[in-house]
Amino acid sequence: MIRNIAITGPESTGKSILSEQLASHYNTAWVPEYAREYLELLGKPYNEEDILHIAHGQLSHEDLQRSKANGYLFCDTELVVTKIWSEVKYKRCDPWILDTIASHRYELYLLCDIDLPWQYDPLREHPDQRQYLFDLYYNELKSRNYPFEVVRGTGPARLAHAVGLIDNYFSRQRR
Repeated sequence: MIRNIAITGPESTGKSILSEQLASHYNTAWVPEYAREYLELLGKPYNEEDILHIAHGQLSHEDLQRSKANGYLFCDTELVVTKIWSEVKYKRCDPWILDTIASHRYELYLLCDIDLPWQYDPLREHPDQRQYLFDLYYNELKSRNYPFEVVRGTGPARLAHAVGLIDNYFSRQRR
């Protein structure tokens, strides 16, 4: 059985690095953030329709990586990210994304805290809204009653914290 784990949270919280590190630690596959790949190839400013394409692409990449997974599949971002992104940018979200969030759940969500310094990247948009965005993620996961833990720390301590959260969560599930 493959346990799907979503690495989620605001931009510049170390989701990609953590996903790759966790996959290495557990000797398994991970799904890079499809939005980055899509936007880098787009060649123009994105629009609302692009967010829906990104959502579909993220799930397709998850399906491709699942066959390579060994116990866990770590997903760098998921549809809650596209929902919040769309609602912050456009004040609405495509119904397909909303419907799919309800049916496409993960065994565990790791919400990355904003305790890392914000790093400039041309694809990032909200350096001054970190707490606001973190609160949106936290409240979204909580309101959906999704199983989630907040990952904190810097450097190796962040990875160790995430590993501890995963191991503790799944050991409780076996009881």
